[in-house]
Amino acid sequence: MFAGRYVFVDLLDEGGMGSVWRVWDRRDRCYRAAKLLERSDGAALLRFVRETATRIDHPHVVAPTGWSAEDDRVLFTMPLVDGGSVALLLADYGALPPLWVRELTDQLLQALVAVHAAGLVHRDVKPANLLLRATGRGRPHLLLSDFGIAAGIDQPRLTASTDRLLTPGYAAPEAEDGADPDPRQDLYSAGVVVRELLSGGRGRLPDPRPGSLADVAERLCAERPAARYRTAAEALLAVRAVEVPRGEEEVEVFRHLPELPAGWSADGPVPATPSPGAPQQATGRDEPLRPAPPVTPPGAGGPGRPDAGWSQQGPASAGPTRVVSRDGRGRGLLLPVVLAGLGVVLVVVALLLL
Repeated sequence: MFAGRYVFVDLLDEGGMGSVWRVWDRRDRCYRAAKLLERSDGAALLRFVRETATRIDHPHVVAPTGWSAEDDRVLFTMPLVDGGSVALLLADYGALPPLWVRELTDQLLQALVAVHAAGLVHRDVKPANLLLRATGRGRPHLLLSDFGIAAGIDQPRLTASTDRLLTPGYAAPEAEDGADPDPRQDLYSAGVVVRELLSGGRGRLPDPRPGSLADVAERLCAERPAARYRTAAEALLAVRAVEVPRGEEEVEVFRHLPELPAGWSADGPVPATPSPGAPQQATGRDEPLRPAPPVTPPGAGGPGRPDAGWSQQGPASAGPTRVVSRDGRGRGLLLPVVLAGLGVVLVVVALLLL
């Protein structure tokens, strides 16, 4: 039990900065993803504060729903996304059909429009941070996640340590050289992602045809910021103007969370079975929780837009191709003296939101 509210169910993901667990929220009676901070240095604390301070209400953005602290541990919770990530989609399938590339790019740019409108630069756009809902063979649903190194537009970088967290190959050249945050840096990263969606790798695309998705990708990730699209909204219009063929391919994004451990069901903890002759145990908010051992997971359209080329069965003229999405696993460490430094954290949050 954490903070009297969250019950840890199983481990889902592990990274250098934190671990993600599936938890049961006793107050709201639902499962959530909960991220535990693993490093206790000042830069890690700043990243945690930045991520928990993000509040963007958009269908293609995953933002924290709240945070809690108990003794020397802290976590924040977010919606549980069940379809894996675009990184896994690429690893399992390679280059995606043009219709899928256009749809995923469209949704990513919608997310960036909302992020930039909120005065933030994400600074870590990459396939691993693009989560997917389990939509089967229907239209995919992408969500931009992980705002740990996000920064305010035109705000000076607070520490050089966050720059060391930029992902090589996805970060814009000027960002790697220490430039202050700018939305066009996210556009560069988005362009690298589109290249991967089209080719299955990170190499340059050969002679992109004007007005094609490849042409949009090359302009997004131009070396000079001035040569890129001026805004995510401008790039979004360019993507929607691209005509793509409706091939015979189908991609399936299905639920890829591990099965719930013993003692858990879709409705939460399973009440303990009473012994013969014992009085019946009442169920409800305070029902006893059975231990849940960790489970190893297998492997690590926007509003107002018509769903052109898509049906309930997926892309028009399609045949089944199965693509697996996955999550990882991990373990959270401790963050010392969190409550004692709460006042400092609140000041940092206030500065970030100015």
